[in-house]
Amino acid sequence: MADIGKSSFVVVANRLPVDRVVSIDGSATWRRSPGGLVTALAPVMRSVEGAWVGWTGSPDDAPDPFSTDDMDLVAVPLSAQEVGEYYEGFSNATLWPLYHDVIVAPEYHREWWDAYRRVNDRFAHAVAGVAAEEAVVFVQDYQLQLVPAILRRLRPDLKIGFFLHIPFPPTELFAQLPWRRQILEGLLGADLVGFQREGAAENFASLAERYTDATAESRQVRTADGRTVHVQSFPISIDVSEITDLVSDPDVLARSDHIREEVGAPKHMLLGVDRLDYTKGIGHRLKAFGELLAAGDLTPDEAVMVQVATPSRERVEAYQTLRDDIELQVGRMNGEYGTIGQPAVHYLHSSYERVELVSLLRAADVMVVTPLRDGMNLVAKEYVAARTDLGGALVLSEFAGAADELGDGAFLVNPHDIDGLKRTLLAAMRLDAAEATQRMKLLRERVLSNDITRWAESFLTSLRAA
Repeated sequence: MADIGKSSFVVVANRLPVDRVVSIDGSATWRRSPGGLVTALAPVMRSVEGAWVGWTGSPDDAPDPFSTDDMDLVAVPLSAQEVGEYYEGFSNATLWPLYHDVIVAPEYHREWWDAYRRVNDRFAHAVAGVAAEEAVVFVQDYQLQLVPAILRRLRPDLKIGFFLHIPFPPTELFAQLPWRRQILEGLLGADLVGFQREGAAENFASLAERYTDATAESRQVRTADGRTVHVQSFPISIDVSEITDLVSDPDVLARSDHIREEVGAPKHMLLGVDRLDYTKGIGHRLKAFGELLAAGDLTPDEAVMVQVATPSRERVEAYQTLRDDIELQVGRMNGEYGTIGQPAVHYLHSSYERVELVSLLRAADVMVVTPLRDGMNLVAKEYVAARTDLGGALVLSEFAGAADELGDGAFLVNPHDIDGLKRTLLAAMRLDAAEATQRMKLLRERVLSNDITRWAESFLTSLRAA
């Protein structure tokens, strides 16, 4: 086992921030994964020789600790059975649907819970072994909600922060969870628990008082052993400089123009970019667009929709069913409203490089972000960052965390209201240039003034002061 020493700053996440790359000769190297979180935390990691604890993404894979990009990486192994029970099971078939308004019914299995506890315990012990005395530990997301309390017992000297990237449900939903008390007590092991929205922070404080021995006053929860846990919202953002650097590249702008030609040079190009997930409201926006075509309010040569649906959790049954439903819906729409060489919907079930995605964002006249529930939704912010020309319009679900910040310039909509969604899409397409520019200016002021670096600084400053 490589000796990487002790770290004064440790990030804990389900996944390591790197992907294994195997070359033609069979040798393997590690490449940093794309993502705002590692971008935001990398400067901190470099300055204090930080460590990142997480899973490689492959079953039964546990390389010795190694260093890359000025950070130490500590792999936590998961067996194939644990991937099925802890990750695909409890994390993504129990917690994920429960925390997203029970859009799909959560499944409660005791063996999944046992695996979740076991894996969280393994993560906590890995952190305890690598953290220096009085280190700062930053735990990420719903897969690791038991880690703070386990780590508190193992290492009471540590300063522990936890951030939940997805929504946190109200009492009426969270109460369903058979292990509700254990999850709450797990989170109360942290000194600071952060959420995307104010409502989520309020839900947590209320639930902690109701289902544990803690008492809550405002945003401070007092545990039975006398500790104070601070509860606060920290809306996450994006790496603005990455997007703006890309859209300043002439090749990206040329690609944007070419994309519009490829989809038939319509007057309006609508765009959705989502993981293929039942929380994203893809079917709702397709239904609204299809009804506009059926009523003659739009024609395929006037407006087309491009829907990028990146593959997601394809071994989970609910996601397999969703893919079948969406592809059937797209096929029917193109059969009814498309023409030869001009489909009504361009559907792309694939992952794309950042350059191609930013080119798509710049090409779109209307960005359609209509999740049924979302912690934040960073695609909405990426679209705004890409529109340095002050063009375009953003249609945004009021159930996305981004609506709290972007409501002044976006067209807010309830995606369950199909008639309202239709009216909103038409309003966004028929927006006059002056109002469009004014709206985009407002949106850009919000996004540019609160990027991912500021989010990280805000959370870590509050954690150190907690």
